[in-house]
Parts: sequence; C-alpha cells; structure tokens
Amino acid sequence: MWRFILLLAAGLGLATNLSAQHAHSAPAEETDGGHHKAFPHHRIALLIGHTHVPANAEGKGMLIPSWGLDYEYWFNPTWGVGLHTDLELQTFLIERSGEEQLERDYPLVLTVDALYNPWKGLVIQLGPGYEIERNENFYLVRFGLEYEIEIGQRHWDLCPSVFYDTRFDAYDTWSIALGVGKRF
Repeated sequence: MWRFILLLAAGLGLATNLSAQHAHSAPAEETDGGHHKAFPHHRIALLIGHTHVPANAEGKGMLIPSWGLDYEYWFNPTWGVGLHTDLELQTFLIERSGEEQLERDYPLVLTVDALYNPWKGLVIQLGPGYEIERNENFYLVRFGLEYEIEIGQRHWDLCPSVFYDTRFDAYDTWSIALGVGKRF
C-alpha cells in the first residue's frame, strides 16, 4: 500500500514539474481592467449522494444515502490533490468470503486523490483511502470522475460525480453524488 502511495506522489510531482515548463501564461491568470486575478488554488465542496453496495447479506444490491465533504488544493489549472470524505448514512450487512456476514455501521470513507483536469471542468480522481467503521476498517482505492459546472463569476460550481471504490479483502461500491463547490 505504501509503495502505491509513494509512486502516486512521485508521479504527481513529476507531472506537475513537466506541466510547469510551458512558456505561456496559465489561462487562469485573467485580467480585469489591468489587474491580475490570482488563480484560486483551494476548493471545498459539499456533496449529497448514494452509494450502491452490490451484494448485501440477502444477495441483493442496495443504495445507501451518503454525504461528502471535499477539500482540494490545485497546483495549477491541470493538477491537484484532494482529501475526500464520505459518510454512508445507514447500517447494513454485506456478505464476505462466501457466507460470512459483516455489519457496516455508518462507515466513513477518507481518500487522498490525485486530481487531473484534462478538459474544461472534467476532473479525474485516483487515490488510496481508508474506510473507518466500528466493526472492521478497510484500505481502498478510489477512481472517480467529476464535472465542475461554473455558476456565475465568483468561483462557485455544481459538481455531478461518479466514483468507484474497491476495498481490499472486502466489497466494492459505486457512488453517484451532486455537490456544490467553491474555489478560493
């Protein structure tokens, strides 16, 4: 797991250095009557969503309501890093390793994701994480897509999101969410 985190950090650092070698100014440096607007490096977002757990103890999938709170730091308009948190708002049973049942009681998911913005508001997320729960905790890896739709001139956005979490030695989930974000 630590090798993955180190490789991710090294790759993010290398990519940031490579993208910083451009000779032209960043598109985020806009002018407003001769004054430069600084690129807002920080972003915070509040999300509401649902997490699809594919197989519960009865062999049926279920949708679990969830809240998310994200903090992101953008090095430039293309690359960033984010701390993403999700709280699943329900107690549920999952089937693990054949017939073993495991109770999940309001699990909290924390991830540290590399963020890549290849085109306009599209953001690709990838990173390691940890699910904290009173019965048993799990390491996980998250892959996600988010699309930031700007609202007005003050760096607010709407952000529909979809992401996939795979927990080691446990279960996988799909989540969809809609959030409101603010850059500062």
